[in-house]
Amino acid sequence: MTQETAQERVADEAAIRALIERWSQAVRDQNRAGIRANHDSDILLFDVPPPFLSRGLEAYMATWETFFSWSERPVIFAFHDVKVTSGQDVAFATALGKCAGVGPSGAREPLEFRLTMGLRKIDGSWRILHEHHSLPAVD
Repeated sequence: MTQETAQERVADEAAIRALIERWSQAVRDQNRAGIRANHDSDILLFDVPPPFLSRGLEAYMATWETFFSWSERPVIFAFHDVKVTSGQDVAFATALGKCAGVGPSGAREPLEFRLTMGLRKIDGSWRILHEHHSLPAVD
């Protein structure tokens, strides 16, 4: 790898980390325009609550209404152990996340989950094409 390529990769990975932080802040702020930003119109989402599969930006955004109706206030939505691997025009990111909501009984429900994102650089900007939220299997 050339020094220029290594520098580009470092810059791309930093840009993707910043994108994830802006997105998670938009969720905490319930900023729907911010949540949409950087998502491709054909996004594919695999999610925890039904529907487990959503395709397209409007279907993706509808899942956030479900999340906000469950989420406690202020909204908790934060990530740690963010890892980014990028190539010239394709990247993926993984992270561990935390959120919390209110269950049917009114009790607080903290939730730890996993995030995987697939991204593509289109016209010089990173776009999220695939997003996957999952829970660890519980015995």
